[in-house]
Amino acid sequence: MSDASRRRLLKELNQLQTESPPGIIIDKNSPDSDLKQWRIGVVGAKGTLYEGEVFTLQFTFGSQYPFSSPEVMFVGDTIPAHPHIYSNGHICLSILADDWTPALSVQSVCLSILSMLSSAREKKHPMDDAIYVRTCSKNPSKTRWWFHDDKV
Repeated sequence: MSDASRRRLLKELNQLQTESPPGIIIDKNSPDSDLKQWRIGVVGAKGTLYEGEVFTLQFTFGSQYPFSSPEVMFVGDTIPAHPHIYSNGHICLSILADDWTPALSVQSVCLSILSMLSSAREKKHPMDDAIYVRTCSKNPSKTRWWFHDDKV
């Protein structure tokens, strides 16, 4: 990992630890010693389908962060059923792919995911969940997403 990437990640970690927005919880065992992998808890917002539910996001940072997006996916026993989240934890969110910009941060990704969860009208995985999970790469960053205007 480059020095610039390391400095950026340390700055973001410090900000999350000192000014964490509501609904975002830093795992005490995170990040790992080389900063390449973080686990962050997200808590469903009050008044939503996921109210009070706690989910774990895993961020994996490559050597080109923040110029390339981190790999982000849900992990653990509780992966939310959502039209943009596959049962293997992969997240279909444009800012994690084509719309990534270095101006984004771990915090902004977490807030976008919380917003996505909050706007859900029903708890269900995408229509193509079974085939996607069976045929996809283990790395969501290697997936070519087709974003479409659907109603969540």
